[in-house]
Amino acid sequence: MVEIEIDGKKVEVPAGSMVMDAANKLGTYIPHFCYHKKLSIAANCRMCLVEVEKAPKPLPACATPVSAGMIVRSNSDKAVQAQKGVMEFLLINHPLDCPICDQGGECQLQDLAVGYGKSASRYEEEKRVVFQKDAGPLISMQEMTRCIHCTRCVRFGQEIAGVMELGMLGRGEHAEITSFVGKTVDSELSGNMIDLCPVGALTSKPFRYSARTWELSRRKSVSPHDGLGANLIVQVKNNKVMRVLPFENEAINECWLSDKDRFSYEGLNSEQRLTQPMIKQGGQWRETDWQTALEYVAHGLKNIKHEYGADAIAALATPHSTLEELSLLQKLVRGLGSQNVDFRLRQSDFALDGNVTPWLGMSIAEFGQLKRAFVIGSFLRKDHPLLAARMRQAVKMGAKLNILHGSDDDLLMPVANKMIKAPSAWLAALNEVVAAVAKAKGIAIPAGLENIEPSTDAVQTAASLMGDEPKAVLLGNAAAQHPQASLLHAAAQWIAENTGAKIGYLTEAANTVGGYLANATPGAGGNAQQVFAQARKAYLLFNAEPELDCANPQLARAALDQAEMVVAFSAYQHGIDYADVLLPIAPFTETSGTFVSCEGRVQSFNGTVKPLGETRPGWKVLRVLANVLSLAGFDYETSEAIRDEVIGAQHAADGDVTARLNNIAPHLPQFAGVSAPAGQGLERLADVPIYFSDATVRRAASLQKTADAKPPKAWMSASLLQQLGVATGDKVTVRQGTGTTVVNAGLDNSLPATVVKLAAAHASTAALGAMFGPISVEKFAGERA
Repeated sequence: MVEIEIDGKKVEVPAGSMVMDAANKLGTYIPHFCYHKKLSIAANCRMCLVEVEKAPKPLPACATPVSAGMIVRSNSDKAVQAQKGVMEFLLINHPLDCPICDQGGECQLQDLAVGYGKSASRYEEEKRVVFQKDAGPLISMQEMTRCIHCTRCVRFGQEIAGVMELGMLGRGEHAEITSFVGKTVDSELSGNMIDLCPVGALTSKPFRYSARTWELSRRKSVSPHDGLGANLIVQVKNNKVMRVLPFENEAINECWLSDKDRFSYEGLNSEQRLTQPMIKQGGQWRETDWQTALEYVAHGLKNIKHEYGADAIAALATPHSTLEELSLLQKLVRGLGSQNVDFRLRQSDFALDGNVTPWLGMSIAEFGQLKRAFVIGSFLRKDHPLLAARMRQAVKMGAKLNILHGSDDDLLMPVANKMIKAPSAWLAALNEVVAAVAKAKGIAIPAGLENIEPSTDAVQTAASLMGDEPKAVLLGNAAAQHPQASLLHAAAQWIAENTGAKIGYLTEAANTVGGYLANATPGAGGNAQQVFAQARKAYLLFNAEPELDCANPQLARAALDQAEMVVAFSAYQHGIDYADVLLPIAPFTETSGTFVSCEGRVQSFNGTVKPLGETRPGWKVLRVLANVLSLAGFDYETSEAIRDEVIGAQHAADGDVTARLNNIAPHLPQFAGVSAPAGQGLERLADVPIYFSDATVRRAASLQKTADAKPPKAWMSASLLQQLGVATGDKVTVRQGTGTTVVNAGLDNSLPATVVKLAAAHASTAALGAMFGPISVEKFAGERA
């Protein structure tokens, strides 16, 4: 530690710290633009010049290392004069357009110009002009003349997002920030550049010219999308969500947001919002009141129970629903006498039910400090953008990442060992790692694996997990959705237990963990796959759009089409073809509730705007429906009462339920010696693209214009395209089960020769079957797309 003095106050900081760090520790503000605590030091704005005793001239606080006994003055005449001089130069070319600038009212340059700027400029020459650029549908670069070349956006891309999409051309007053020729900014974290920009050069395209910052009220919330539980500031004007920004929480999302969390609010204001209960009569949809709709539903459920028995009723929700909604849904269904309730719509192997509650197995902070990681079956970068950013930082600090996956995605970070295999070969690849671990440690190889000769990659992966550093074996969304998910878990658990690693799941949605705590699993009833495979007579769909949210949309649609009653609890007009009743329930901004994140963190939130039209919070709709059905135990006044019943008031208060979670299966399925499913020719690998993952994101207009939201293609390796006689861009007919679709072919050499990567969760692929398994592809009538 080194002691220095700033403005007469003494402070101790670690050796190697900068003067700016010491000032921050003291709470002394030094004006700055280019400095940011999460980015590398650039020292190119010079606004943070301070006077250092015995130094001949002012020095930049952000780039001046501390030394013992150093005396710094941040507001002496010399320092202030230097800061004012820098400000005059910064304003020389800056346009005087504060009244029409979107950054007005939250602009660092504006704030500091008041303190350090002159009332008039001495500069009389012509000001420079920088022409606008097209950075895509999310970031506006219309007024790049405002740019002060702090390079925060450039450094963010390189250091946090992992891809340099912006850079600087020219020098001196001809310098300008620009994207690569003809390219847009497509990173899944790009919106953070808007927050980082200290002036109005980079602004939000969807928010542009829609409101002033001082007109917005700010409310805290939690992201309903991926398992991280990112903290949000929801900004509201006239009862409408206008913008979403990150609420800084170092333990979760730091000061970042993924674009999915940031821009999905547009879906809340979609034209497809359902605002009135509707009943289908004679094939026609009619609006009705809540009393009539709920009595109609109750009457229908009673009739089906009376005629076919309670087992003919099933309820399915998405894991984006709140803890309270999932709890009341399962309670209502069980009150009717049925056990058929599930929220794991994309899962296809349920053998571990009752043994394993998938969660991260550690805190997010611990995840960021891993030194060795083995990630199995994960589209890491797109499924978990902010966890991938944490992993990227860990790899920079020396961590080693090993992956087993079906496609060699560009994770924008060095990967130590890769096993890129067809999904049907994942278990065999894991068995190789098991054998390699057993040989390296000199322990008994599980029966059935004695004759396996591990590949070089398997041996190196096993070796990577051998040290004493913090390490983890992590299963991604694709592993959890895999038809052999329980066997993959068993092999992964064996590897973790025998290498001293933690085992965890990179969970799919905001409330994947909460669904287990809410008991929204079937127990002895039918799970999400069974209730479609053995069709039921009544379905309650909660936030679910089965043809987009299910592991096998073909199966789901067939079951829904034959049902006598389908009730869709949804914020959107969806299921018009197969539903009988549409009940408008509130999205996360219009209800209070709780999400339990991947790390077992309980986060409750309140509504930020009033429900739209006749929309009602989902938990209230379920409570009243249960009352109409005369079910006991539904006398809740608040969502907090339901939460406290589910997880206990103490756990709700401390926000930690990890003691109730468990990744370790006490009785492992026999994974050793299990061969891959026989007769596999071409097989499908289905990702859920980042902007198709849930109902709200699918309706966010700007996100749907991005590169990541392009219609799915049938991606294949060059050898497979050649074998099929198909060129990139040709249309191909894809068949799976009883369904057929026509899509464009795409070249992806990161895929194994027998794999066709074709996205799920999109209307163009909703006619197909399971996310994994046999698939056939052939050229479509020789047309070009």
